[in-house]
Amino acid sequence: MSKNTDNAPAVADALNALLADSFALYLKTKNYHWHVQGPQFRELHLLFDEQAAQIFATTDLIAERVRKNGAQTLRSIGDISRRASIRDDDNANVGAEAMIRALADDNKVLLGQLKDVKAAAEADGDIATSGLVDGWADETEQRIWFLEATLGY
Repeated sequence: MSKNTDNAPAVADALNALLADSFALYLKTKNYHWHVQGPQFRELHLLFDEQAAQIFATTDLIAERVRKNGAQTLRSIGDISRRASIRDDDNANVGAEAMIRALADDNKVLLGQLKDVKAAAEADGDIATSGLVDGWADETEQRIWFLEATLGY
């Protein structure tokens, strides 16, 4: 499959949307890590920290794929805010179960973003991006699984 440079802007746009949502989910996960309370404190504190680190680890790789596709990537918190579909949680008193549910739902949003990137990359013949997305999707599915298993479903 040859690279279709006509679709390169779509790949970069999808990657930038993924990057914005990755930063938003990272910060939300760290927020919950810092503020979780209750009988599952230690388990959730550690789980959220582990998941946040995994999400953060992808951000540089995503941004570098944008640059390798010849495009500009995110430049600021405002840029992230304008592009992210995952919303902040500024509430001071979020219960542990609500945190888990929100993170499971937000990881599902991120999985949808990954599918969009995969489709754009494949349409462009960008096998490097397509291949990276597979690993990120697997990590995201595992996070969803762990969160939902913690809730008992």
